[in-house]
Amino acid sequence: MENVLEKTKFPTIEFEVYGEYALFSDPITRVGGEKCTYQIPTYEALKGIAMSIYWKPTFTWFVDAVRVMNPIRTERKGIRGHLYDDPDPQLYYYMYLKSVKYQVRAHIEWNLHHPEFAIDRNSGKHISIAKRYLEKGGRRDVFLGTRECQAYVAPCVFGEGCGTYDDIPAYDFGFMLHGFTYADEAWNKATKNRMTSNFWFPTMKYGIVTFPRPEECPRHRNLGKMDAKTFPVRQEEIEE
Repeated sequence: MENVLEKTKFPTIEFEVYGEYALFSDPITRVGGEKCTYQIPTYEALKGIAMSIYWKPTFTWFVDAVRVMNPIRTERKGIRGHLYDDPDPQLYYYMYLKSVKYQVRAHIEWNLHHPEFAIDRNSGKHISIAKRYLEKGGRRDVFLGTRECQAYVAPCVFGEGCGTYDDIPAYDFGFMLHGFTYADEAWNKATKNRMTSNFWFPTMKYGIVTFPRPEECPRHRNLGKMDAKTFPVRQEEIEE
């Protein structure tokens, strides 16, 4: 497998995440109540998994890359709508990914929007805690895109083992959602006190999709005003 990913200078963790089903839904397909998955995980979904392993407002997770280990297969399932006042729920069809497994590399960077946590900026401490939680399966429930798609995480060495697409030079996925930027993650005046969606054109090279940073995505859309979150500073958590 060609080495298409450079090491970041920031502290990183590497883990595998796997499950029976995954649904990384395209926002366009949500309008009619039915969902259709993308072929690969979104940056936002993988960031959420990293946060489920371990997170504090002191830092922000950045996903560097994902390696697709299993064949990309889909399965269509009929889902009954759950409306309390509807005696005859409608049947919706969701398109899921089937039997998925990914290797993920992510790193942390300090969230400078929360200067109250400056005293907690100890990268060695946070990465060590994240790795301990990773060995135990994460701090919170892990799922692949949507709550019904339960997932499991475990430590791994990124690039080890055989992946289905290791010998394929390039695989394009077209226009795709990258993720969301919230008010306390803004990178310029245009995203300050706003919620922003980011889009890009991913290409998988030798089984690996390397993610740009949110601000490097070629397309952005302002979704409206949003206040930055505030968090209480607990001394016992800082000393954890």
